[in-house]
Amino acid sequence: MSKLFLVPTPIGNLKDITFRAVEILGSVDLILAEDTRQSKRLLLHYNIKTPLRSHHLFNEHKSIEGICTRILSGQSIALISDAGTPGISDAGFLLVRSCIEKDITVETLPGPTAMIPALINSGLPCDRFCFEGFLPHKKGRNKRLTLLKEETRTMVFYESPYRLVRTLEEMSGYLGFDRPASVSREITKVFEENKRGTLYSLSEHYKKNTPKGEIVLVVAGKKS
Repeated sequence: MSKLFLVPTPIGNLKDITFRAVEILGSVDLILAEDTRQSKRLLLHYNIKTPLRSHHLFNEHKSIEGICTRILSGQSIALISDAGTPGISDAGFLLVRSCIEKDITVETLPGPTAMIPALINSGLPCDRFCFEGFLPHKKGRNKRLTLLKEETRTMVFYESPYRLVRTLEEMSGYLGFDRPASVSREITKVFEENKRGTLYSLSEHYKKNTPKGEIVLVVAGKKS
């Protein structure tokens, strides 16, 4: 039966992929990838020769109808992101919604995502947490931080290394300089780092040690 598969891919170490994911990527008619240049490395590593096509946040609106038409005509298509599970801070949501509206079967495989290892590694409570993704760069940023002052669950954010210090400093002002937090960087890669402390101590650390790579920031919730 034709369907859309959402297939998680490794966030660093190429070995972090399931047998089933490799099998599906090798059997579908087409793979949609956020960055085809990045995804070719993975496909070459596992000798997957399925045709590859670009699908990202900037062309998603235009390509959805054509993708759905192909699936309805009998093809199976897999969607992957550069790293991790598609649809989490990446393209995918609009395509999934459109497939559901058209009665197309959507099957999501379990697999890698950066936020779960970072959350568990932080040492902060993980029985209840909220995923905030990327904070707004400008418009709505102050409003979001103001709302998060009252959040009692552990909070998980994605952040760019270029904005990390700014974010830590702003959070110190809104949430308190002594709020416990953790920065996980380059998860599963050679130079993986997990740095724990307070919002203030972490901001001071990364002022002196310029961060690089993919970053997940975990911040304790407000004490109830």
